[in-house]
Amino acid sequence: MTEPIRLSEHVYALPIEADLMLGRGVLNLALILDAQAGATLIDTGTPGQLPAIEAALGELGLKITDIRRVVVTHHDLDHIGSLEAVVAASGAEVLTSEAEVPYVQDGVRAQKMPPADRVDELMAQFPPEVREMVKNMPAVHVPVTRTLRDNEVLDIAGGVRVVFTPGHTVGHLSLYVQQEGVLITGDAMSSEGGRLGGPSGQATPDMPQAMKSVQKLAQLPAQKVLTYHGGVVDQDAALQLARVAGEGNI
Repeated sequence: MTEPIRLSEHVYALPIEADLMLGRGVLNLALILDAQAGATLIDTGTPGQLPAIEAALGELGLKITDIRRVVVTHHDLDHIGSLEAVVAASGAEVLTSEAEVPYVQDGVRAQKMPPADRVDELMAQFPPEVREMVKNMPAVHVPVTRTLRDNEVLDIAGGVRVVFTPGHTVGHLSLYVQQEGVLITGDAMSSEGGRLGGPSGQATPDMPQAMKSVQKLAQLPAQKVLTYHGGVVDQDAALQLARVAGEGNI
């Protein structure tokens, strides 16, 4: 586990190592702290990552029971894999968009996953162990406490705006910490080495809609961006947002 990274007064990145479909990687969960409202965790990583989350919180002098709410950007397994464990350990409420509720709460098979009986046919290019994982992907049944609306402002950290950013999934959302200029994109965008990029083409079923979402994010006066895959972008964030949004018009 990499140490937490402080982005602003209230926002931290929690980089956590994980086994992903294409190999070992790092997931950048986000944590928003508020003395009155308590801590808010953004996404929960792959299954089995509760200990890593607890260790990251411990680096900040926090316990899992300090998590008051979990915001789910979307239902891909690397975002909700440890949701049930985190909620059971913390008692946190769960917030997400209405379109994501069936996948988070009702056990609906993930939007981008093929039917279990067609995995070998449709994913022949993947190793056998990956195909087996997809076949046996667990259904998720974590009650959603509250659904979020586009442009709703959460009363934490001086105001956190909900920004609907569909395309990567049907109900994907991002968060913007208004007073601190921190944009948390989930998988609506990606980055590498501090260079901001668009969503993964391989993992995004509706790229035209996803690029409209990027253009929407580019309207925000962001000073720092946290992408789930890639981490912190803190150099010329607004200009980088404009660049990526412009690439979608080519």
